[in-house]
Amino acid sequence: MGAGVFVVGALHLDVVVDAPHLPQLDETVVGQGVAYRFGGKGGNQAVAAARFGADVAMAGRVGRGGFGDAILRTLDEEGVDRRQVAISEGASGMSVAIVNAEGSYGAVIVSGVNRDIRGEEIEIPKGTRVLLLQNEIPAAVNLAVAERARGKTRVVLNAAPVRPVEAHLLGQVDVLVVNRVEAAGMTGIDPASGDAAAAVAALQAMGPSSVLVTLGAGGLVGATQKGGLFRKPAHDVGVVSTHGAGDTFVGALAAELVQGRPLDAATDFAQAAAALFVSTAVGARPQITRDAVLTFQAERP
Repeated sequence: MGAGVFVVGALHLDVVVDAPHLPQLDETVVGQGVAYRFGGKGGNQAVAAARFGADVAMAGRVGRGGFGDAILRTLDEEGVDRRQVAISEGASGMSVAIVNAEGSYGAVIVSGVNRDIRGEEIEIPKGTRVLLLQNEIPAAVNLAVAERARGKTRVVLNAAPVRPVEAHLLGQVDVLVVNRVEAAGMTGIDPASGDAAAAVAALQAMGPSSVLVTLGAGGLVGATQKGGLFRKPAHDVGVVSTHGAGDTFVGALAAELVQGRPLDAATDFAQAAAALFVSTAVGARPQITRDAVLTFQAERP
């Protein structure tokens, strides 16, 4: 068993509701539609990396039947090696996301059997060049797998959703990816308020070699040990929906890193992939390939 990108993470079936706005406390909103979509940050990032040309394997857990069968079917259709996706009794992970008229969203996840993933049961495939982790599975699993990968495999942690992250884990991380909410939660500094450089510096001081903080329409700010602080503007595109854009960014980044691209070039590609994703109709998003992103980049000023 081999994989260029090895994802250890959560698998969900997402219930996505379109509504004019997110409800306030005690408010009932009339929605315009509902869809059931493959999800979970681990699953989404694995599929994105595969669509952008990487050989991808995944470790995770689903429940038997129902939602679990739909999740496994999608992994098979997308060419993700799922031999380390365990099937167990209990409910598969799921989430409910509400997407408003402007394409922004709020979501609630229910982890289900994702809580039962065991780090000692996971084998890092031979040939793995990028290990991709997120915060939707137990912290002990991330730490156990990262410790085994350190020094042999590049470790990318998307610290989402926000939660306390052990210093020892952050010390194993080569590339930390967070959005502005997660950066603020980890540092107490809001990078959207003009303190982006301070937030990045605080994150890097926690241990990761490189840091990327995505700011939506505000672009991206990051730092590497060798190159110091850098900023990248966002692509100016019309937004259909931002739901899943962060996972597209991370999956695209991993797919480029596994090809040996420098972090700077991989970040440019990931930004373009996310911009193309948010500006494309939901039904057409499976057709966003690496070639489509390269064409998008070539056509930008």
